[in-house]
Amino acid sequence: MALLEMRRKARRRLLPQHQVGNSSPRQKPGHLPFRCEPSPERDRREDSMMPLPDAPQGYTVRFTFEYAKNLPPSDFNTASSDPFLTATLRGTQPKRHKEDPDLVHRTRTLRRTTEPEWRSEWIVANVPPGGFTLKCRMYDEDYPDRNDRLGNVTVKVPRVFEQWEGMPRPGREFNAKKRMISKRAFILKTISGIKHHSFDMTPRLCISMEVLGTSDPPYAQMCTIGPSFYFKHFSPMIGRLITGTKVNRDSSDDPEGQTCGERKRSTQKYDFQANEMQLRGPVPSRLYHRYVEFKPIIGSMFNSKGLRGKVLNAALHKQHHRVYNFDKSTEYDSFESCTEEASLTFLRLAHFDEGGRIFTYVLTLDGLLRFTETGQEFGIDLLSKHTMHSDVATYIACSGEFLIRRTKHPHASDDPEPNEKTHPEEPIPGGPPKSPPPGNPAYYQLIIDNDSGTYRPDKRILPLLKDFLEKNFPGMGIVVMDCGDERLKKLKEKQTAIKKSEGRIMNVVMNNSQSSLSSAESDLNDRDGTWQQGQPSKREAAYATLEDPTKMKAAVQRMVPGSGRKKGESSQDAQPDI
Repeated sequence: MALLEMRRKARRRLLPQHQVGNSSPRQKPGHLPFRCEPSPERDRREDSMMPLPDAPQGYTVRFTFEYAKNLPPSDFNTASSDPFLTATLRGTQPKRHKEDPDLVHRTRTLRRTTEPEWRSEWIVANVPPGGFTLKCRMYDEDYPDRNDRLGNVTVKVPRVFEQWEGMPRPGREFNAKKRMISKRAFILKTISGIKHHSFDMTPRLCISMEVLGTSDPPYAQMCTIGPSFYFKHFSPMIGRLITGTKVNRDSSDDPEGQTCGERKRSTQKYDFQANEMQLRGPVPSRLYHRYVEFKPIIGSMFNSKGLRGKVLNAALHKQHHRVYNFDKSTEYDSFESCTEEASLTFLRLAHFDEGGRIFTYVLTLDGLLRFTETGQEFGIDLLSKHTMHSDVATYIACSGEFLIRRTKHPHASDDPEPNEKTHPEEPIPGGPPKSPPPGNPAYYQLIIDNDSGTYRPDKRILPLLKDFLEKNFPGMGIVVMDCGDERLKKLKEKQTAIKKSEGRIMNVVMNNSQSSLSSAESDLNDRDGTWQQGQPSKREAAYATLEDPTKMKAAVQRMVPGSGRKKGESSQDAQPDI
């Protein structure tokens, strides 16, 4: 009933004043006018305007995942594991929507041990006085195979108050559930126990908890406020350089003894960088957007219903975990939140103003910023950019694209048209492409928009996004622009043109096989000469058919050479429109 009442209030706010509370002669009292009949777009707007539920004042709690003992080995050769932990926190306060995600924290991975000491802190604000449930899952990192479960621990706390003693350090040990251990890890643990005459099969996890004080409003919004950290992921792709200079994390992958023309057409491994950066919450409550159901298949895709919806949902989850994969190459570090160090950390992840880059981003409800370099000029074979970045999340805070621009003078300008030279539009000495970038954030502008067809963030919330980013990235100029702004379109066109001269254009596909390049070669051959003209690959055509079965004929023409071609028509003349 409370949820229905909040929806009703939000709907009434969307109506003109003269229609609120009034009804036409043919309209029953209390009913909305005909023009406000429910629709997917209207329901989405009502959800975004839905206020947070009422909740009592919460508390700021520090969780520390100290260590684990007696974990089962998951690697037979080393008799050890690469353990990490994910923690999911669920409070007792009501949510705005049942599909709002719980808070999640992931520790870094420790290598070759069954006795990991993470000492990983997680500070959460507005933990409700009515208590919470903390679910901890321990895994062995095993990319590209599936991660093995090493044990689960669930901690339920019925009450939280300011004098609550919590679980002070060194913490309290909890026995993990053995039945949640994967079969392979359990078998290896049994063999290891027989070998070492140790038959204790129960893993243990040590956790400490401490109340740091009362939290600031909004009380109904639990959020991560520290520590701030980032993960830099390098997902293995296979690519061909089209223009510019290849930038690879490992320069030794560059082929030797080739001419420039040969290098451009060669197939090689490429480390595609994806970034996750935890910002300090809370995210403004009005930054709350649901996906837009502009086609019937979209709802099925997000809810994983029906055959087509399940296939697309599984494919998007798989792409997310391939791009944001965790392995030995993943880089992790922490930084002081809301400081110049945070601004410089972000600029380093975005490569400052080098190469005319454009990034796609998603900001989650808990302030986790995910972004990669994507776009038409970066030919990566993805289903839906923002859906992939969000990991098919129903609700997010905001999404769109951004770019970095350097001004001639360090004054942190938030003017989209500053009265001075800017790079990369114009050459400015003292920075890329000929010199290292200056280390003062005041030289840079973050130009960020709401260009997302999946979630379509309301342009009215852009000032709130600016305030949030200015708090987290002090000293840097923040420029927010609506995706319909003609100035933004021209700016992106210039950025793309500069990328072709200063940066590098890659035709990139995901490497499905770690040992063979044959499948990737086939995918690249399929994409060569088509993706730059906006034509889909065979895989993209298949996914398009799942989304819209009316495109079946065009997909068949794309996949089967010669099919649907008129007599006398060449293969270059047949260009299916998908």
